[in-house]
Amino acid sequence: MGSAWPRVRYRFDTIVARGTAALIGWLTLLCLAIVVPASAALVWARRDGPTTWSGQVVAVWVSVGQTLKIGGAVGSPLYVLMSVLLALVALLFVSTLVGLITNGLNDKVLDLRRGRSTVLEAGHTVLLGWSDQVFPIICELVEANANRRRAVIAVLAPKDTAEMEDEIATAVGRLGRTRLICRSGVTTDPAVLSLVSPASARAVLVLTHEGADGDAHVVRTLLAVEAAVRGRGGGPAVVAAVRDGRHRRAAELAAGSRGRVLDIEDVTARLIAQTCCEPGLSLVHRELLDFEGDEIYTVADPSLTGRTFGELLLAYDTSTVIGLLRSGGGRVELNPAADSVLGDGDRIVLITADDDTATPAAEPPAVDEPAIAAPPRAPRPAGRFLLLGWNHRAPLVMEQLDAHAPPGSTLTVMAQGTELLREADRCALAPGRRMHVDVLDGDITDPRVLDDLDVLSFDRAVVLGHDVQDTAPGALTGDDRTLVTLLHLRALEQAAGRELPVVTEMTDDRSRLLAPAREGADFVVGGRIISLLMTQIAENGHLAAVFDSLFSADGDTLHLRPATGYVRPGRPTTFATVVESGRRQGHCVIGYRLHDAAAHGPSYGVRLNPDKRERLAFGPQDAVIVLAPATGAAPPRERPRTVPAPNRTISLRKR
Repeated sequence: MGSAWPRVRYRFDTIVARGTAALIGWLTLLCLAIVVPASAALVWARRDGPTTWSGQVVAVWVSVGQTLKIGGAVGSPLYVLMSVLLALVALLFVSTLVGLITNGLNDKVLDLRRGRSTVLEAGHTVLLGWSDQVFPIICELVEANANRRRAVIAVLAPKDTAEMEDEIATAVGRLGRTRLICRSGVTTDPAVLSLVSPASARAVLVLTHEGADGDAHVVRTLLAVEAAVRGRGGGPAVVAAVRDGRHRRAAELAAGSRGRVLDIEDVTARLIAQTCCEPGLSLVHRELLDFEGDEIYTVADPSLTGRTFGELLLAYDTSTVIGLLRSGGGRVELNPAADSVLGDGDRIVLITADDDTATPAAEPPAVDEPAIAAPPRAPRPAGRFLLLGWNHRAPLVMEQLDAHAPPGSTLTVMAQGTELLREADRCALAPGRRMHVDVLDGDITDPRVLDDLDVLSFDRAVVLGHDVQDTAPGALTGDDRTLVTLLHLRALEQAAGRELPVVTEMTDDRSRLLAPAREGADFVVGGRIISLLMTQIAENGHLAAVFDSLFSADGDTLHLRPATGYVRPGRPTTFATVVESGRRQGHCVIGYRLHDAAAHGPSYGVRLNPDKRERLAFGPQDAVIVLAPATGAAPPRERPRTVPAPNRTISLRKR
């Protein structure tokens, strides 16, 4: 048997190789060899069957004809021959028709699986490219489309359609009312872009591209989008992001008048610096940027026209007013002067649960005057900041820290490697630097180095993500290096019984779940933050100016201020009283964070847009979330490009 089976397979392969005619002939002989003996056996086994030889032959013929669908007619030889011929013609025709239909359906299904058919949708959202951004963006779009019928997301990427659908299904899960369409193709060809109908879309999001030429690929994709929608009406809103701020201007030119381009490095650096100065701020930004809960909207309410901004702050019970969107040029004013008037055609910028939940109250909520506290007069004390690690975002982080930190603060930078230390040295010597900077040489993953540094003596610390490729055997790279550093910091905290406020930068949001840090710690994942920003802007283009102000160093930004600076501690009062107290200080109060709940998820004590009729008593460690000018912030300046004259010194120690 072992030697016979290969020979049988060889004979079969030989028959198939001879072509269709030989295959049909052999299949016919095989079929007759089975059907004729079986039909004869059935006829002879019948008790009421014919007894004569001729009758048995006719019965066998009828059985064979019925089995093979050739009729099995009985009569004269010519009649039988013509009936068999007609049956064979019908059989050939039907078989051919079935084969053609089957092949056509298979080709259509295969074409659909390859993602080569055109998406005939309108008002859909288009995602161009494939990166880790695709998953949080789709998650947020699904949440935003929860109350929208027939919402569609179309994804175009140079990737197999089935693989894209499987990965999205695994990472995102159920899509609710949103329908997902994946198409396969390059995003830099206008002809291929027509597969997802960008001209009829409501928004097009260009995802970041991996590799050294990532920003160049984004620019080419934006040019392709502009070519694909040119001359077809207003066109969709286009949102993109670049990794290097030097390429932002080129990307904005490629995106055209409808485009909005974000700078990943700049936004990440600003958020790291702001959170380092005010621990817990990353949680506030995350709560504000995602579509789960309350977010920012713009609404038009003619009934409030002529009211001042101070009056608008208490005009809603379940919505929080934060600014005005002026008619005409679309200029956004966050936390304007209290006497700024809402004019005709102006829109109100506010935080609310949804775009249809902003309903003015019948009358302003009551304010408890005796509960209002006098604002603190003492300025923020200077602090000692520690920057562990170095990457290409570090110069921006240092610049933003210098702008946000209280006057007199100091910064210690620890990095390793000749080139990195040289760059840190240049940044430390930048002209106009307010902070005194020490640059140290050391491995932040070495516990002995951290012990010698006495990290717990600092007021704030930042652990930067590692993006330098190290080819040394066993070298830690990426988030692995960051996780090891956090392990050592956590061990030092447990040994000393003291917590150090640490802001950790991660490149992969999944690494955040592995981080050995206390609940509610500050993590900044640049890619996820940019994904949330892109989704918000795609849903509402006016929010681009809002976010520009929120992340700027010279405008009104988010802050966590002690609640005792607004209301008396331990006294139950309405949240409207806190809002009124903030108005008198020129601050726009949008929420609070309770210290006792700071270690409990998912909100970690953060509450945005509470009902103004809600009564609560703040403790001495509770904080109020406000939109206000930065205290002691320095005006922005140009990024340092050259090495200044050595008229001041820094401490550079080799370990």
